[in-house]
Formats: sequence, C-alpha cells, structure tokens
Amino acid sequence: MANYRRIDHVAINVSDLEASKAFYETHFGFATYFEHGTPRGFNISYLKLGDTVLELVGYLPGAVDGFHFCLETDDFDGAVADLEAAGVETLQPPHDVDAREPREATWRRVVFKGPDGEQIELRG
Repeated sequence: MANYRRIDHVAINVSDLEASKAFYETHFGFATYFEHGTPRGFNISYLKLGDTVLELVGYLPGAVDGFHFCLETDDFDGAVADLEAAGVETLQPPHDVDAREPREATWRRVVFKGPDGEQIELRG
C-alpha cells in the first residue's frame, strides 16, 4: 500500500473568488501564495495559514457546487495502481500540475471518486 503523508489541502468552491480571498485573509490570517486558471475556465487561489493550505475555486455560473480534499503521497504511481486495482473510480486521470512551490516541480495529480461522490485528489 502506498504511503500517504498528509492532507495537502482542502478545497471549496466560491462564487466570488476575490471576496472570498479577502474574507479569509482579513478575518483568519490566511495569505494568498499561488494562483492559476484551469483549461475549464476556473480560477484557483491557494491560501496558506502556517503549513495549512486552503484552495478556493472560483466556479462558473451553473457549475456543480462541491469540495474536495487532497492527499500527498511519496509513491504517486503506486498509490494510483493500488486504487485502480481495488476498483476505485477515477474521475480525472493522472496528469501534470503547475508547481505551487519548488518541491512540487515534478508532481502529478489524479482525482478519484469516494463512496458518496466526494472527490479525493492525490498529488505526488
């Protein structure tokens, strides 16, 4: 079984990305440290509080409301293979991701479906 290190981040969809960033920065002390757009048209901001990461996903009108959490693994390929062999449904196949910080330069990402439809992202 693959070694999972920690929860990398928790993500929530927000209707107004700038207002949500300001809310978490002003009231809770988070600081925005990385932002990017996605091919599907979403803008994403990553905020840190110590070593905790909150991902704010600016969703488009009509998009599905949702949330996901991400686990970091030391053995990305092994984790993907184990979950696929166990029959866990893949929602997004493994793919490259932008590095939010230098240690993530070679990381990839995959998203699996949990038993209640929740999204479980792996990075490593």
